[in-house]
Amino acid sequence: MQLTKSSNPVLNEKVFDTSRLGSYEESMTVNGTVNKIGLLLFFLVAAASYTWGLFYDSSIPGQMNPAIMPWLIGGAIGGLVLALVTTFKPVWSPYTAPLYALCEGLMLGGLSAMMNAYYPGIVMQAVGLTFATLFAMLFAYKTGMIKVTQKFKAGVVAATGGIFVFYMLNWILGMFGVGFDFMNGSGMMSIGISLFIVVIAALNLVLDFDFIEKGAQSGAAKYMEWYAAFGLMVTLVWLYVELLRLLSKLASRN
Repeated sequence: MQLTKSSNPVLNEKVFDTSRLGSYEESMTVNGTVNKIGLLLFFLVAAASYTWGLFYDSSIPGQMNPAIMPWLIGGAIGGLVLALVTTFKPVWSPYTAPLYALCEGLMLGGLSAMMNAYYPGIVMQAVGLTFATLFAMLFAYKTGMIKVTQKFKAGVVAATGGIFVFYMLNWILGMFGVGFDFMNGSGMMSIGISLFIVVIAALNLVLDFDFIEKGAQSGAAKYMEWYAAFGLMVTLVWLYVELLRLLSKLASRN
């Protein structure tokens, strides 16, 4: 059975093919993957709660605690390193995926606290929209409202790749004092681009659902439940950050 490809770079067909090369007593299941996703979310929220609280633990009311920055930066760097390690060594995912969730939680907790200080209530809105989008995409996938055809996959993969290249160019040019200023403002073009990126991130969830289901049907190794959960977590983190960006742009117009 040929597996459905996902535009998520950590979820690809070769990973499942490799996991079937050996002999395993147990195989991957959808329910098992869902349980792993729940555990990763728990680790992420627990770590985020720590840096969120640290942000407001300041001797000066209304100001952030500077001690948060090492945790925020360390979490971001640690999450990136662990994501790369997990991508190249899926068999380590039962250990690296929880560590990735903890690192991302440290980063997101600090980032969310800072954003909420500027725009009170924005974090709850972003969290609510993230989970609403997750369940809406799951419903659309399970009911067949969105069918994962070859054209659909090709379109989402191309759009995701374009967004990645766009962000990389913006980052590289930013190091030389040049950047895409229209991306950081609150103008209609900036909001429109952010909305487009949110939609693409949401559509990636559909591809991830399909990939997880096909992986379970193909009899992939049990450890792939952790790897698949990690892949979906990557998409959720991306979606949440993009929703924060979009909501902040909308709030700044008021």
